[in-house]
Amino acid sequence: MRNFEKPTRSVAVSAKAMAATSHPYATLTAINILQAGGNAIDAAIAACAVQCVVEPGSTGIGGDCFVLYAPKGGDEVIAYNGSGRTPKALTVDWFEERGMTEVPRQSPSAVTIPGAIDAWTRLHADHGRLSLSEVFAPAIRYAEDGYAITPRVHRDWQKEEQLLAADKAAAEIFLPGGRAPRIGEMHRQPKLAATLRKIAAEGRDGFYKGAVAEDMVAHLNAHGGLHTLEDFAAAKGEYVSPVTTTFRGRTIHECPPNGQGIIALLILNILACFDTKLAPASPDRLHLEIEATRLAYAARDAWIADPAKAEVPVDELLSERFAKELADQIDLTRALTELPDFEMPLHRDTVYISVVDEDRNAVSFINSIFDSFGTGLVAPESGVILHNRGQSFSLKRGHPNMIAPEKRPLHTIIPGMVTRDGRTEMSFGVMGGYYQAMGHAHLISKVFDYDMDMQDAIDLPRLMPIGGKDPRVEVEHTLPPETVAELTRRGFEIVAAEDPIGGAQVIRIDWENGTLTGASESRKDGIALGY
Repeated sequence: MRNFEKPTRSVAVSAKAMAATSHPYATLTAINILQAGGNAIDAAIAACAVQCVVEPGSTGIGGDCFVLYAPKGGDEVIAYNGSGRTPKALTVDWFEERGMTEVPRQSPSAVTIPGAIDAWTRLHADHGRLSLSEVFAPAIRYAEDGYAITPRVHRDWQKEEQLLAADKAAAEIFLPGGRAPRIGEMHRQPKLAATLRKIAAEGRDGFYKGAVAEDMVAHLNAHGGLHTLEDFAAAKGEYVSPVTTTFRGRTIHECPPNGQGIIALLILNILACFDTKLAPASPDRLHLEIEATRLAYAARDAWIADPAKAEVPVDELLSERFAKELADQIDLTRALTELPDFEMPLHRDTVYISVVDEDRNAVSFINSIFDSFGTGLVAPESGVILHNRGQSFSLKRGHPNMIAPEKRPLHTIIPGMVTRDGRTEMSFGVMGGYYQAMGHAHLISKVFDYDMDMQDAIDLPRLMPIGGKDPRVEVEHTLPPETVAELTRRGFEIVAAEDPIGGAQVIRIDWENGTLTGASESRKDGIALGY
């Protein structure tokens, strides 16, 4: 039960349908689409298209997309992997010849072929109800007529002024007057509106073939990229089988690798080995979550890759034995010092959308350009921001996630779904790049281990470990000083997070009462709404 004396918000409650996103325009769009006769797939795509306009630092049509979909609120969950592949000509040799040890951010080599539009159009064709023109209409309207800048959007935009200024097309669109738009100012993207209208009319071919594809390829090639029109024309996502684990009597569903959803399940399996009597925000509980994450992320960085190009030990990662082996390494009196090496987790920008409609179709939908404004490269005629997802590749020869032609990288974006007794109970997701797997486990554990109010669980102070043997842990300033002191005493080096950690949206179905409850991230601008 919420403490009404605390300055937070109530969960949203409704009977017919609900949407939760990180931007008010997107949530309102989803509700309007539902009330106009659309279903949850229509509403999620429409909301995401709007966010690609009004929250351009967080997402875009030049990014990737993963989706979990539970038709009629059942427990047969459908998963779609909309992550893009590298150009056919890009090899690890190309980087070695140039003396590179990592994929640069503001570089065409960081741009895999965007998978979002393929995912949207395929899911819409297979499961949508309204026309694509109707679904895209709100986003086109905002792009043409303009949208008001919200506080979190402004904050993230302003931090990337230098990045955007380095690309002429990006600066012309996103730095009007030479700076990021301020809170309350209006911004327009007429070129993106034209591109969205073209996709609405022509479907995926409006993006992957013709003028829009030619514009993206030309801009990438002008910066030294190896992309071809054939690479774009061949882009294709796929339906995949979710990976699952059982936690506190419920089945937790995630998209399989190349995403890191399986690592969220591994963290939950580790947490399941411990007593739930630990207070939810106590030093012991936070210590446990930090160490479970460090161990699970070490496994992630060792093994998660594109399963079409490398062997990924899914069964081993999900086994009780493996979780128990990792759990046995945790000592609640002191921080671990012996862990496999893994690279530093970084915060990235993403949008997550949850929608449940009147028929109880549930959609867990996530779309990303990775870093804020991706590479900072923008196709000049189409207005498409090009993501930097290729930075997730390893350039170490022999590593499962080593960059290679037509390969998908380790992916951070992960939608989640919970089922129980043959029905969908919750559609949820957490934004924040590498934090997401920890964030999934943190949210699910707080709700099901401690029966916390969903909004209260989202609003809790967050922390995350920086890297394997590195004892540093990023924490938000809201973590109590006495908790910081105790974690420090145990050997963790606490550092202040530069940005709010992550974001979340969640909708829970109450089948007994026939109602929906939703919560939305207080660190973002968005809301949950229902009717």
